[in-house]
Amino acid sequence: MSFYIGRESSKLWKRICAEITTEINLLFENWKYLLAGLVFQYIHGLAARGVHYFHRPGPTLQDVGFYLLPELGKEKSYISETLFSFIFLSFVLWTFHPFILKSKKIYTVLVWCRVLAFLCASQALRIITFYSTQLPGPNYHCREGSKLAMLPPPESVLEVLLLNFPRGVMYGCGDLIFSSHMIFSLVFVLTYQKYGTQRIIKQFAWLLAVIQSFLIVASRKHYTVDVVVAWYTVNLVVFFIDKKLPELPDRSNGGASLLLPVTNKEKDSRIKEENHKLLNGNSGDPADWRQRTQTNGKILEDGNTVHVNTTMNGA
Repeated sequence: MSFYIGRESSKLWKRICAEITTEINLLFENWKYLLAGLVFQYIHGLAARGVHYFHRPGPTLQDVGFYLLPELGKEKSYISETLFSFIFLSFVLWTFHPFILKSKKIYTVLVWCRVLAFLCASQALRIITFYSTQLPGPNYHCREGSKLAMLPPPESVLEVLLLNFPRGVMYGCGDLIFSSHMIFSLVFVLTYQKYGTQRIIKQFAWLLAVIQSFLIVASRKHYTVDVVVAWYTVNLVVFFIDKKLPELPDRSNGGASLLLPVTNKEKDSRIKEENHKLLNGNSGDPADWRQRTQTNGKILEDGNTVHVNTTMNGA
């Protein structure tokens, strides 16, 4: 039993080391894209912080979702954040599954390059929309009478640049159309829809995205229009940008051989396979895999028969 555990642990460690080597090589090639995506996340937070200075509380706008969905209240508003945290952490863990599991279909660095591209494009559109028109926030801390509804003018540039994290992010106002929570949730679900392997998890992920939409409205964090616009905007952004980006190599179809380091044992097996093909009269090219027959020392292709002059009984 201990021998089996030790052997499996050794295999797991070798697999993790191979994945780390591969991902580091990909990171050196794509670090600029990842850095740009992370920097834009800060810019998006800076823009959301800035629009809070322009926010003016007012009467809550008429909303169909507010009439149809019961209000959760301050005590139960954590339900929406809990579900979002579950979606976020589940996706992050899934992107790192090639380091442990054998069923490898994605490369972590390449997947995050695509995810950040989707997020940046969607967030850029979001910044344009919520700076175009500032709506009175429906959230509890954004309503009239709340001290957090309006921010006093900043005393220094540093106060704005630091975003007052995390309090400034949790209690922001004015950045409504469209929902940032739905941007992340839909980008994650769409990414797993394309690169995930478990059908039941895909269906469950879409169900969670729908439930997340209702919870956002029920907790009065956004108007219904913020959620509706996010649904069709993010889907369209992902659809068009995904066509412009180069497709990921599919590791399940041998695409991993282009990026994964090759061991000496794998090299020897490939050389033996090529020699075996050559000895059988096959060059290794699929176009040259034709049926061959042999007659009197002559190799005939495609099963065609040739006439061979033979001499029998001295004739």
